[in-house]
Amino acid sequence: MSELIVLGISHKTAPVALRERLALSAAEALEFTRQLTETADVREAVTISTCNRTEVYLVVGDPVRAEADVLGALATRAGIRPTELTEVIYSPRNCDAARHLFRVTAGLESMIVGEAEIQGQVKRAYDAALKVGYTGALTNRLFSAALTTGKRVRSETEIGSSRVSIPSVAVDLACRVLGTLQDRCVMVLGAGETSELTARALAEQGAGTIFVANRRADRALSLAQRFGGTVVSLDGMPEQLIRADIMVSSTASPHHIVGHEELELVVAERQGKPLLLIDIAVPRDIEPRCGELPGVTLYDIDDLQELVAHNLDSRAAVVPHAQEIIEEELTRFARWLGQLETLPTITALREHADAIVEQVLAENSERWESASPRDLLRIEALARAIVNRLLHEPTIHLRGLSGEHGHASVELLRELWGLSGDAPARDQGADLAEVHSLEGRRRR
Repeated sequence: MSELIVLGISHKTAPVALRERLALSAAEALEFTRQLTETADVREAVTISTCNRTEVYLVVGDPVRAEADVLGALATRAGIRPTELTEVIYSPRNCDAARHLFRVTAGLESMIVGEAEIQGQVKRAYDAALKVGYTGALTNRLFSAALTTGKRVRSETEIGSSRVSIPSVAVDLACRVLGTLQDRCVMVLGAGETSELTARALAEQGAGTIFVANRRADRALSLAQRFGGTVVSLDGMPEQLIRADIMVSSTASPHHIVGHEELELVVAERQGKPLLLIDIAVPRDIEPRCGELPGVTLYDIDDLQELVAHNLDSRAAVVPHAQEIIEEELTRFARWLGQLETLPTITALREHADAIVEQVLAENSERWESASPRDLLRIEALARAIVNRLLHEPTIHLRGLSGEHGHASVELLRELWGLSGDAPARDQGADLAEVHSLEGRRRR
């Protein structure tokens, strides 16, 4: 028996201080996935880690044991007791897990509802696991269906029309705090995709931008040329901070880049000039204690949540349509799962019936000593005809089973006919345990 499960935390369940302890780079996520697939219970695995979530999708044999093992591995990485992590982790199974991934890929679980970046992040995580062989029949179908769902939601609804993103919200925050950004000196720490979105939002506000990057200096130069900015190295950052009004940080560094002691020296040179720091990286780039320095105002990614409430209101009208699309795609996925399971069950049922016929004929062979070979063939044909008539309707209904309740019906039939121990070997991931609807009680 195999089950699909997901274990994860997100901005809805855990603060950034904990999320950053479970944040994984692409290489770390792949290594963590490899470790999981080496355990006896994990057959397939994909790990997704973004600024707002870390989630592990698994196909397992024993879900209880697998959850305990993965929870322990996550707790070890975070440096906390598993019981502390239990309070913030969610662990839906089977179609609940699929529904969750569909919602994630469609942007319904994002801090910025409908944000487009998550689609690419899910695809990259899946492609990485697929390339090295950590996926299988079930996860391949699951992620293909999730990506299709995400594309449908974005093409058939207006959920992503306003192009709101976390970087754009960060720039909006800067405008609220400082007013106009015209003639303001703004530093962007990092040169990745998030920094590009930040630079675009800053350019729309007329801000002059200084890009700070070491490892990706060539990309930082490209961004500077596109958005009318300049580039400095990390070594030159303290000098630039003395003159800056704002710094928005979004690197993939596993450690703080701006520390309290270093920034304290910069503040001493600023002569009381206010400095706004917005850290949208996970793990955080700026040491939280920096916000305690005089004249320094520090916001992290969780502080942005208050500013996105209007985003939820503006997109509320399209959410029901997006949910309808998700349920349509989930029904298709559930039907596929049902087909994987019903076909082996039909085979097992037929084989079980044939075995009973053979057994009854053998048990009564001595009673028919006067019967001719032709009579014996007629008796056998009659017995098999009766069995075929009895199994005709159940077989038709089995072939027609679909949706989330199909598995429960299959399991009931297997139990009634005593097929639990004599089913033929199944493809890995084809035999999922009971699925449940999340309607009205979906866990965040």
